[in-house]
Amino acid sequence: MRQAISFNTAKFANPSLTAADLFVFTGIVAILYTGIRLAFDAPEVIAGPDISLSFTALPWYTLFSVGRMTAAYFLSLLFSLSYGYWAAHSRNARLFLMPLLDVLQSVPILSFLPVVLLSLSSFLPDKIAAEAAAIVLIFTSQAWNMTFCFYQSLITVPMELREASAVFRLSTWLRFKTLELPFAAIGLLWNSMMSWAGGWFFLMASEIFRVGSRDFRLPGLGSYLQTAASHGDMTAVAVGVTTLVGVIVVLDQLVWQPLSTWAEKFKVEMVESEAASESWFLSILSRSWLVERLYARLLAPFAEWFDQRFVLGKTEWPPAPEPSPDARPLSWFARLVLLILALGVSYGGYLAVLMLATIPLTVWPELFFALFATFLRVTASLLIALVWTVPLGVAIGSNRWLAARLQPIVQVVASVPATALFPVVLLTFLRLPGGLDLAAVGLMLMGTQWYLLFNIIAGASAIPQDLRDTTDLMRLPVLERWRTLILPALFPYVITGSIAASGGAWNASIVAEYVEFGGKTHVAVGIGAFIAQATSRGDFPQLLASTLLLVFTVVFINRTFWARMYRVAEERYRME
Repeated sequence: MRQAISFNTAKFANPSLTAADLFVFTGIVAILYTGIRLAFDAPEVIAGPDISLSFTALPWYTLFSVGRMTAAYFLSLLFSLSYGYWAAHSRNARLFLMPLLDVLQSVPILSFLPVVLLSLSSFLPDKIAAEAAAIVLIFTSQAWNMTFCFYQSLITVPMELREASAVFRLSTWLRFKTLELPFAAIGLLWNSMMSWAGGWFFLMASEIFRVGSRDFRLPGLGSYLQTAASHGDMTAVAVGVTTLVGVIVVLDQLVWQPLSTWAEKFKVEMVESEAASESWFLSILSRSWLVERLYARLLAPFAEWFDQRFVLGKTEWPPAPEPSPDARPLSWFARLVLLILALGVSYGGYLAVLMLATIPLTVWPELFFALFATFLRVTASLLIALVWTVPLGVAIGSNRWLAARLQPIVQVVASVPATALFPVVLLTFLRLPGGLDLAAVGLMLMGTQWYLLFNIIAGASAIPQDLRDTTDLMRLPVLERWRTLILPALFPYVITGSIAASGGAWNASIVAEYVEFGGKTHVAVGIGAFIAQATSRGDFPQLLASTLLLVFTVVFINRTFWARMYRVAEERYRME
């Protein structure tokens, strides 16, 4: 029997490096160089805020942190809908947009934070620059997987639904509203939950950031916890972590659980699920007279007016194009724009090479050794995560009773950022042989294991019931059932989760390998520490070199090893 669970491989439709990849990578080099040149004009000294450890300040700090997360999420959602829609409906745009997105999601985000902060502070007030950089950092941690999810949903809309929309002559807006967005709703919601959970990590990192004598800290839960840990005030650390966990639980109950329950109605299935999910808050809202009147008097009329404005345009929508390598010839204007853009990118890349040439040759061996050390930590954290996430994910995904009790707990625990718990991890590991080396692996593990767990839960939940029944009828032993059904079915999901987890581990290296704690600086050999030290010294050529090397390494691993794993999953484990 040929076992498999079908999945979409649009993300790595072309795993080899192409001319578009080279252009995109050169563009990133040019952008980094431009940011670093602007950073030379940043103020030499920036005074940071006075972070109070008073418990009365926590409500305000919580409000600031949640506000930054909310702003970044809605920006990510808007970007995902527009970018994914454009890429799905334009073959010419797809040739550039998808390689660009693939490279961007491979870039370790935290390595860009110093460049973004310093470049923005060169022409914006310090506080505005820090706030803008924090929102940009959180945005880049949330947007890519949401965009991929929405794009892949659009290109996989069933043909019968496309034909039905053509028969009803739906306008562009009505097709998007009644077909494409509902079809993508469940995947977009789950990716939103993962993005929001991951965003807490980068929120904490952005609120405690310093570049030498420039203090870019922001009032928020991250700076509160970091200040409390630096002062050794474990009571304040405990209260801060408790506040953070409370906020996560409240958001889960008031936002994500109601949305996931509401999104169940968008499932495309022939048979109703055995047990529908429930949300006490959604039940209250559905019975509320005030909410009903608000919808009838305000929201419904506005939605109708909005629909009418868009319906007045084109009334016939052609079927969405199928993914195809063929594309219409570019217009002369588009070719001119591309030529100007290519010249600008080439010139920026040339200037970046001149900056890299100023680095002493003795630095490069240190840089490659640091990269190898971080690679070993990333690999170790990924293997440790696989050991426990596979059995637990299968247990949760295969057992409804267990899922109903453990899945909410897992979602809450996954949302607690690793940086909030890092003081506890440091206190534990610094007393052991290996010190920060072990602590760095621990932080990478805490920040990446959830990507694997959620994907494995999804994979176990997607195993068809008829295959489960078949293994029961055949009375297969446990090990044989894992070999012939569970592991083959999980393979595509494990690969997807491993890519996200390894990317998160590379990101976490920048805050895991260079830590200021208890008035001391702890450094582990690694590319993350190299980036952090270059930032602290203001050594911009080495910052550019280490960041570009890290970007190229992650992209190279994705396009070689992980792309091959995707092809294995597609060829050997497809349900047919």
